[in-house]
Amino acid sequence: MNQLRSTAKLVHMNPQNVGRAIVAALLCALLQVLGVGCDKSASSSATSSSSSGRPKIGFVVKQPEEPWFQLEWKFAQQAADEGGFDLVKIGAPDGEKALAAIDNLGAQGAAGIIICAPDVRLGPAIDAKCNANNIKLLTVDDRFIGGDGKPMESVHHLGISARNIGRIVGKALYDEMNKRGWKPQETALCAVTFDELETAKERTDGAIEALTQAGFPKAKVFTTPQKTSDVPGAFDATNVLLTQHPDVKHWLICGMNDSAVMGAVRAMEGRGFGADELIGIGINGTDCLVEFKKEKPTGFYASVLLTPRRHGYETAQMMYKWVKDNVEPAKVTYTDGLIITRDTYAKVMKEQALSTD
Repeated sequence: MNQLRSTAKLVHMNPQNVGRAIVAALLCALLQVLGVGCDKSASSSATSSSSSGRPKIGFVVKQPEEPWFQLEWKFAQQAADEGGFDLVKIGAPDGEKALAAIDNLGAQGAAGIIICAPDVRLGPAIDAKCNANNIKLLTVDDRFIGGDGKPMESVHHLGISARNIGRIVGKALYDEMNKRGWKPQETALCAVTFDELETAKERTDGAIEALTQAGFPKAKVFTTPQKTSDVPGAFDATNVLLTQHPDVKHWLICGMNDSAVMGAVRAMEGRGFGADELIGIGINGTDCLVEFKKEKPTGFYASVLLTPRRHGYETAQMMYKWVKDNVEPAKVTYTDGLIITRDTYAKVMKEQALSTD
């Protein structure tokens, strides 16, 4: 009867389309007899997933050219190869590209997305887009901030405990200062800050907190804000600070990451400070390898090596279990870091399955 009703509608069509419609109706009837069917919605659904039926998961990062994010992708791909799902890697350096990436993944039929957004304040918009596209959401590294200025506790997150990582830096700075026999009255801390990013603020606040709690004088703690979160931004910020405090003999240096400390070290080298007058300790442990490989030591003394394997492999694995088996991950998962120096980095990175190339 369905085919009869469809055929009856032909009288309302333009004559040139009648022939095509008759053929289409007859073909549809034949397919239904054979048990194939011709439901358009089923066809659309089939094309939105991979032909093999493998789940598709997106991994979106804000700075795809950075070694840290390259490693996250590398380890996430390992999880995909082992688990049997498709990983879609997308770089999104700004908000527009991040939101477009979610629509892109939705069109591809992705079931989940892991993201380190270019701006944590995009959290509510990204969350809404994921809900609209029926995509499960997990943030990595930087936690979303809601409209109230607080972390979005409703969104699953894996990242470092930024303040604890900062405290590791502060304690290591104090210990190395004492090991070298530096006098506090001749020493100061250069803290290169980027308070616009909550994770960055927590790191530098943690370093200052641990250093001063260990006994370093608060009056010798100097902060200098960087306008951009890269080596040039830290370089410019440090030059301003050095002009303001020309009497300091020894400098301790901390910042939001390796790049911040590298920029500060370059600025101080330009003012005549050598490796024996500087103790710079970064965070990440991947961007600083060029410093450790130099023929002569620099003022970049150490870094807290974070674990990109956990941030890449574990987030991908967690998302896969969530979309495949409905095993929801913990709302918040924190990872730790390890101190590496010029003398220890090769051994530690090998133990962490990281390349030193």
